[in-house]
Amino acid sequence: MLILEKMKKLIIAIISVTLLFSLSCKDQLPLDKDLTKKNYSLINQDSVKVIFPKNIIGYITVMGFIYTHCPDICPMTTHNMYLTEKQLKDAGIGNVKFVAISFDPDRDSPEVLKQFAEIRELDFNSWTLLTGDKTIITDLIKRFDVKAIKTDENIDEDGKPEYSMMHTDRISLIDSEGKLRKNYKGSTLNIDELINDIKTLED
Repeated sequence: MLILEKMKKLIIAIISVTLLFSLSCKDQLPLDKDLTKKNYSLINQDSVKVIFPKNIIGYITVMGFIYTHCPDICPMTTHNMYLTEKQLKDAGIGNVKFVAISFDPDRDSPEVLKQFAEIRELDFNSWTLLTGDKTIITDLIKRFDVKAIKTDENIDEDGKPEYSMMHTDRISLIDSEGKLRKNYKGSTLNIDELINDIKTLED
C-alpha cells in the first residue's frame, strides 16, 4: 500500500510538471482582450483612412497614447517606443508595428502628427500615427481603459483653444491576432521588459 501511495504521488507530480511546462509562455501575459470585435475608422499622418485594428492584424504592435502639445509624458512615451524599435532592429526582430494614437483630435491633425513624427525621426515603414473623429477616438481609448481630460482651457490671442490634458500614461502591447496582452507605463517604460514580452509573443 505504501508503495502504491508513493507511486500515485509521483505520477501526480509528473503530470503537474508536464502541465506546467506545456503552458505556452504567451498564456503568462496578464491580458487577453480581443480588440477585433469592433473596428474604428481613423486617419493616419498622411490623411489616409485606416481601419483599426484591421491595419495591425498579422503584426505584434506596440501602441502609445499621446497628444502632441504634451510637455512631458507623451514625448517620453514616444521616445521609449523609438528606443524599443531601435533595440528590436538591432536584435533582428522586424515583425513589430508601432502605433501612436492622439486623444486630442481637435488639434492633432494628420499634418501636425506627421511633423511630430518627422522631428523625432520615426520610421513610417513601421510607424503609424492616428487621429480622427473625437467621438470615435473617445470610444476607442475606453477599450484600453485610457482616460484623457482637458484642463486649464483658454482661448489664445489668435482665437484658438489652448489647454492641457490629464491622461493615462500608457503603452500597450497587442499580439498579431489583435488581442491586448499587456499595459505599461509609457513615460518610465522598462524597455527590456517590453522586448522580452514581444519575444514571448513571437515564440
